[in-house]
Amino acid sequence: MVSRFEHPAGGYKKMFETCEELSEPVPATVIGRIPSFLKGSLLRLGPGLFEVGDEPFYHLFDGQALMHKFDFKNGQVTYYRKYLKTDAYVRAITEKRVVITEFGTFAYPDPCKNIFSRFFSYFKGVEVTDNCLVNVYPIGEDYYAVTETNYLTKVNTDTLETLKKVDMCNYVNINGVTAHPHIERDGTVYNIGNCMGKGATLAYNIVRVPPTQKDKSDPIEKSKVVVQFPSYERFKPAYVHSFGMSENYFVFVETPVKINLLKFLSAWSIRGSNYMDCFESNESQGTLFHIARKEPGEYIDHKYKGAAIGMFHHINTYEDQGFIVVDLCGWKGFEFVYNYLWLANLRANWEEVKKAAMMAPQPEVRRYVIPLDIHKEEQGKNLVSLPYTTATATMHADGTIWLEPEVLFSGPRQAFEFPQINYKKYGGKNYTYAYGLGLNHFIPDRICKLNVKTKETWVWQEPDSYPSEPLFVQTPDGIDEDDGVLLTIVVSPGSQRPGYLLILNAKDMSEIARAEVDCPMPVTFHGMYKP
Repeated sequence: MVSRFEHPAGGYKKMFETCEELSEPVPATVIGRIPSFLKGSLLRLGPGLFEVGDEPFYHLFDGQALMHKFDFKNGQVTYYRKYLKTDAYVRAITEKRVVITEFGTFAYPDPCKNIFSRFFSYFKGVEVTDNCLVNVYPIGEDYYAVTETNYLTKVNTDTLETLKKVDMCNYVNINGVTAHPHIERDGTVYNIGNCMGKGATLAYNIVRVPPTQKDKSDPIEKSKVVVQFPSYERFKPAYVHSFGMSENYFVFVETPVKINLLKFLSAWSIRGSNYMDCFESNESQGTLFHIARKEPGEYIDHKYKGAAIGMFHHINTYEDQGFIVVDLCGWKGFEFVYNYLWLANLRANWEEVKKAAMMAPQPEVRRYVIPLDIHKEEQGKNLVSLPYTTATATMHADGTIWLEPEVLFSGPRQAFEFPQINYKKYGGKNYTYAYGLGLNHFIPDRICKLNVKTKETWVWQEPDSYPSEPLFVQTPDGIDEDDGVLLTIVVSPGSQRPGYLLILNAKDMSEIARAEVDCPMPVTFHGMYKP
C-alpha cells in the first residue's frame, strides 16, 4: 500500500490553485462503461478560491468552499461546480479582501474604519467563519455543507444554490460540530462538539438530530444533547474531528491536541490571530478513550488510556463479545498534523515536501479494543480475549486501563487516510474492508483497499495523478461486503483533460470507467453519493 511513484514534476501544486465556478453543467468524456445502477450525483466539497484580490489564504482549510457535482444519467456524465455563497465568500468578493478570519488566515480590520469603530467592533466578539468547505450530508429531506464551526450551510443539491446559513447554537449547547456525523438507517444524525459543561468547565456533547418529521418541520429544531463527555483539561478541550459509534455505544477519543480557549478568546481581538494559533499539545496526557451508552445516553466512567496519537478519522467501530473494536487512522505522537498542511508546504517542490514530511508525525492504521467488563482485581493481565486481534487492554494499579493497539497498516510517511467503508450495511458492525486515500508525504497519489482481518492490501495508482477520498457505492443486488464501486475525483494536470471522475471495482481495484472534464479541478476533502 506504499506509493510506487515520486512527484518531481510537482503536478500536485495544481490542486491548490484557484478555479472558476461553472455557469452550467459541462458534459464529460466517458472512457469505459458507466455502471447502469449509478443514477444519482456524486457531491464533493473543498477549497476553490485560494486568494482574494492580493490577499492570500495560508492554510489548506482556508480557501473558500467550492461544491462539485458529477451527475450520472443513462451512461452519460456531466460535471458542475459552484461556490457556496457564504457570508465569508460574499463579503470577501464584495470587499476584495479577506473579511472573515479562516482557520489559518487572519482577516485584518476594515482599513476604512477609524480607530474608534474598530475598537468597538472588538467587543462584539469574533465573527466565526461559515466557510463550509469540508463535507456535505443529509438532515431530514435537506442537505447541508459543513465545516467544524457552529454554522451549517443548507444547499440545493440539484442547482448547487446556497439556501441559508444555520447556526447550531440556536438549538443546542455546542460551540461547533464536526464534519463527520454518524447517520443511522432511519436518517437519525449524531454528531459531537465541545461545549460549556457544569461549573464553567469544558465538556463534549453528543447531539442527536431526528429523521424527517411527519409534520415536515425542520428536524434541526428538534436537536437534543444525548450524552456529555468530560474534558481532561478544564479550559482546553481537545480538538475533535470525528467519533466512533457502534450499535449501542459512542466512542470519543480525546487526543493531546488542545484548543487553548483563553488564547482563543483574547488573541483574536488583540493580535492578528487565527484558529491555528490557538492549538497546543499536552505532552503528558497521552490519549484518553471515552465510552458512553447510546440508549439511554449515559457516560461510562472507566479510564481507558493509550500512548499519544493525533487522530482525525475513525474507520469503523463495532461490538464483539463484550468488547468494542475501534479502528482508526492515527498519527503517532502529540504534535498537531495540521502544522504540516500550510499551503506553502503543500505547494513546495517535491524534495522540500519530502523533507517537511520527515519531521511530521508518522501515520498508522490502528485497531484498539476496549473491554466493557472491568474487574479491578485483574491487574497486569490482558483483558482482551478476542481470538483475532493482538490489541491488548491492561488494568493498572491506579485503575486506568492501558490500551495497546494492533497495527493494521504502517508505512513510513505513507498514510491510509480519508477512510470509507460499506457504511450502509456495515457501519457499526463487524466488517472486513476499508478503502482509503493514500498520502505520500501528505500528497494524495493512490486509492487503497485494506482487509482489516488479514491485512491484505490493493492499490490503484497512476503517475502524476492525484485522487481524492474514495466513496463506496454498493451494487444494488450485491451480496458480498465489497460488491460495489469506488468513486473518486482525480486531478491529472499533465493530461489532455486535467481532471476526471474515476470508477473502480471495489473487489479488485480495477478501473471500470472514467469521465474526463476539460477544466482544472482543485482538491476536495469529503462528500457523498446521492442516489
